[in-house]
Parts: sequence; C-alpha cells; structure tokens
Amino acid sequence: MQDSNTQSAQHLDTVRRIATELAGPAADIVDRESRFPHEAVEGLKKSKMMSAFVPTSLGGFGIGMGELAAMCEALGQQCASAGMVFAMHQIQVASMVRHGAAQPFFKRYLAELVERQNIIASVTSEVGVGGEMRTSHCAVETQGDRFTLNKDASTISYGEQADDLLVTARRSPDAPNSDQVLVLVQKAEYSLEKKGAWDTLGMRGTCSPPFKMTSRGQVDQILGAPFADIASHTMVPFSHILWASSWLGIATAAVGRARAFVRTQARAKPGTTPPTALRLAEASAMLQTMRTNVHDVASECEDLMRSDHGTDSLSSIGFALKMNNLKISSSQLVVQIVNHVLLICGIMGYKNDSKFAVGRHLRDAHSAALMVGNDRILATNASMLLVLKDD
Repeated sequence: MQDSNTQSAQHLDTVRRIATELAGPAADIVDRESRFPHEAVEGLKKSKMMSAFVPTSLGGFGIGMGELAAMCEALGQQCASAGMVFAMHQIQVASMVRHGAAQPFFKRYLAELVERQNIIASVTSEVGVGGEMRTSHCAVETQGDRFTLNKDASTISYGEQADDLLVTARRSPDAPNSDQVLVLVQKAEYSLEKKGAWDTLGMRGTCSPPFKMTSRGQVDQILGAPFADIASHTMVPFSHILWASSWLGIATAAVGRARAFVRTQARAKPGTTPPTALRLAEASAMLQTMRTNVHDVASECEDLMRSDHGTDSLSSIGFALKMNNLKISSSQLVVQIVNHVLLICGIMGYKNDSKFAVGRHLRDAHSAALMVGNDRILATNASMLLVLKDD
C-alpha cells in the first residue's frame, strides 16, 4: 500500500504531465482564439483531478492545499488560462467539501463528482454591486422544498463550459444585502443568457463574459453555513493561494525563457558573462521571493484548516490581512518579473513568433491586479489595520 506522500507525488506528476503534454502545446491557440483550454481540462477529468480535493471517504484523492497549489503552479507555467480554470473549479469544490459534506445532498453530490468529473463555475459577481463579493442584490425565493434564483452576473468564468454553478445570493427577498447563502444549481435546472463578449488583453481562455442566469432547484442545494463563514474560512484563502500559485507559474515560465536566452548569449561568446545575466539574477531573486511567500502562506493556511482550533484564526483580522497581502504582493510581483524578463530577452521576447516570446505571459500577468481589484483590497486592509490589536 502506497503512503500518502507517494500518492501525492504521483498526482502532482500526473498534473505536470497534463500541463506539459496538453496545456502547453495548446496555450498559444487558446490565447489567440480566446477559447476554452479543453485539452487540459479533458486530461484533468480523465485523471480524476477535478475531484482531487474530495475526501478519500467519498472516493476522491483527499489532497491538501499545498498539493492543489503546486498543481495550479504547474498548469499556470504552461497555460495561465488552464491554471486559472483549474484553480477556480477547485475553490468551488473546497467550499462544498469544507462546508457541505455533512449535508446529505452535498455528500451525494461530491461522491458523484468523483465519477462524473463535472466542472463547476462560480457566480459571485453581480451587476450593480461594484465587484463586492460580500453583497448581493438577487435573492433565493423558496416555496415549499423548491427554490428559484435569478442573477444578472457581470462575469461567469467558463460559464458556457460549466456543468454546474455555485451562486451567491441573499438568503431571502427580505434579507439584507450582506446576509448571503451559497447555492448549487445544476445543469438541467438553469439557463444562461449571454449578455456580452470576452475579448480581453489576457486570460482569454477563461471565457468569462457576462450572463443573465435563471435557475430552480431543491432547497437542500443551499449550503447551510452562512456565506460570510464560507468566504472567510475557505473561498478567500483558497482563491488567493490558488490564484497566486497560477501567477507563480506564469513568472516561473517567463524566468525560464530568460534563463534560456542568457545561456544562448553565453554560448555565443564563451568565457564571457552576458550583460543580461545581471537582470536575470534580479529576476531570479524576485521569483524566489514570490515562491517563498506563496508556499509559506499555503502551508500555514493548510495547517490552520487541519487544526481543531484553527477556525478562530481563519476568522481573525490578522489572517485576513495575510491573505490580502499575499494577493496584492503576488499580483504585483508577477508583472514585475515578466517585465524584467522582457528587458532581458529584448526584441526576441517582444516578437510573438520567437521561442523566447513573453507577450502572452505579460498580458496574462496584468489580469492579476484586477481579479478582485487591488485598490479595493488595499482599502479593506487600511480599515482593518485601524482596529488590529498588536500581538
């Protein structure tokens, strides 16, 4: 019988192979055509990786936060869109595993997820709330054991490709905007009306246009925990860590191209150190800083989630600041690193038909500051720092 460390290593090797053999070769066309990275996603489905976080008791692999982060990094290194799609799906899975596995419906659903490998999209955005995830205009309307829920979403990543959706909404029509629940709506019980296009600078393969969603279902498809708890304990930390890991993959790939370029220069003039080697050393140092930060925060977060006494820490101001700071620093560093690589590779990095091209990496990197806007997060941090008690 294999130990868990051996199994984890094998799962990570599988995702790395999918990244190299399927995601990477399709990355340029995914970007150019703004299409879904179906090659990578199909490979992940065949390998049962869409349910990797589902506990072994329900048939999943039961992998942890650190392993998920490493998988997002591996995919992001080859195709940022594939890495981000995988990350966003796993955030939804984690929300159900950590907050719904005790409910009979969600226990059954997670077991079925292992067999079906459904892809789950998030519907947290909404027209009119200004990008604030913790506010909803739409509401769940119940009648007996059934509900209806309609939402005008400003974006749904891979909405047309998803099998099921996890949707935020007010608990009831008379609930305040901040009293939210998280609802699973399944393919046969919802419809999407596309309200715009997805023609963007980067992350083009995430296919995230606006939609108007109409849905219905059974009330047992509503997670029992308040969304405020799901957000602070799971959705926000998983989002910031898995997103940052995907951005780390972008930065790693870019530095790899810079390293190959500098080595080519060095071979052309044996015995000399190319002037670009200095900038490479700087980029390498920035990458190390980014990697250490992402890995350390992921490890700390995983320890808290596994601890019997970690809930209070997950709800604390200090933890929220740490998550927000990880998102801000990672989204800034990935752009700085890829910019540095462009300076190293020069015109060969600027040309799209060059093996040292980093145009796609740079465009994808600029999405990081916009996924929950950094200014919004900094404003939240400023307010929390005013009331944070010194240790």
